[in-house]
Amino acid sequence: MPDLPANKPDTTYVQLFTDGGCSGNPGPGGWAYILRDCRTGKERQGSGAERQTTNNQMELTAVIAGLQALKRPCHVTLFSDSNYVGQGITQWMAGWKKRGWQRSERGSLKPVKNVELWQRLDKLMQLHQVIFEHVKGHSGHEENERCDQLAVAAYQKYLVR
Repeated sequence: MPDLPANKPDTTYVQLFTDGGCSGNPGPGGWAYILRDCRTGKERQGSGAERQTTNNQMELTAVIAGLQALKRPCHVTLFSDSNYVGQGITQWMAGWKKRGWQRSERGSLKPVKNVELWQRLDKLMQLHQVIFEHVKGHSGHEENERCDQLAVAAYQKYLVR
């Protein structure tokens, strides 16, 4: 939990736990988040699914949905098992933006994959102060496991039986 400064009692600190995944990649996919207010411990969660998507799209959608659920600017510690999301936020996004949302590949510029999702995430990150924390997936991390269960449950309706 972040250190809560005494001189900023109106600042909201939250933890955002996210996960996304697919049955097949691409395939039916789901996403989920858990938001926790660090002062009160109150939690809120959300989840959803798409019939045809990718793991990376669901990981990004989980983060976007969690940030969209916030009603005012917050200090957010984002916990995710997605290296794609983590590296995108901490390493790649600034360069993509400088290059007009292009990525460098073998000396040439290519469009950023999932650019619409990255741009939505970028706008939300301008509203909030976000710190990324990587968690190892399927390692017993309570909230990550809960998010995984919610995401899988969300896409079950799209599985062919």
